[in-house]
Amino acid sequence: MTEKLIVNWDDYNKTVERLAIQIYDSGYKPTLLVGIMRGGAPMIDILSRVFKLKCAYLAVESYSGKGVEDEQGEIVFSREMSSIAKNMGGNILLCDDLSDTGITLNKSVDWLKKYEPIKNKINNIKTATLWKKNKSTFDPDYCAVKLENNPWIVQPFEIYEEIRIEDIKKKHQK
Repeated sequence: MTEKLIVNWDDYNKTVERLAIQIYDSGYKPTLLVGIMRGGAPMIDILSRVFKLKCAYLAVESYSGKGVEDEQGEIVFSREMSSIAKNMGGNILLCDDLSDTGITLNKSVDWLKKYEPIKNKINNIKTATLWKKNKSTFDPDYCAVKLENNPWIVQPFEIYEEIRIEDIKKKHQK
């Protein structure tokens, strides 16, 4: 059985706040937040509110197989990045919830540098994660928690992966 780190909403929010402080104290001034979906979505929502920045979303799928927690499959990128930011580029802060092996973050930085609509408009790309596992080969520029081991991280919103809509409906009929 894989060791698990179970994170509640309070701990999650405090972790994002610690990350925001690191970024702010470093003096780096991002002009665009890019979140690697899905794990990066909740954290860049908070960071975008703290730093008053627009977001862009990059869909990347790297884990495959039902119930597979420790295996990384082929990495697949979306064709386009999604954003309503008028001026994409500048100082990019690429965010993901964790650096597990490091492969997704490494390949995402490369993808951004080659992404035609912004490739000549990028000043700098820095990376931020909430957690970095010990086994990760990628060292993010900003990381709220560097783990000494390699647990499976269960984030507070992941309960919805196990809940069926019928169960939610029953709960709300009471």
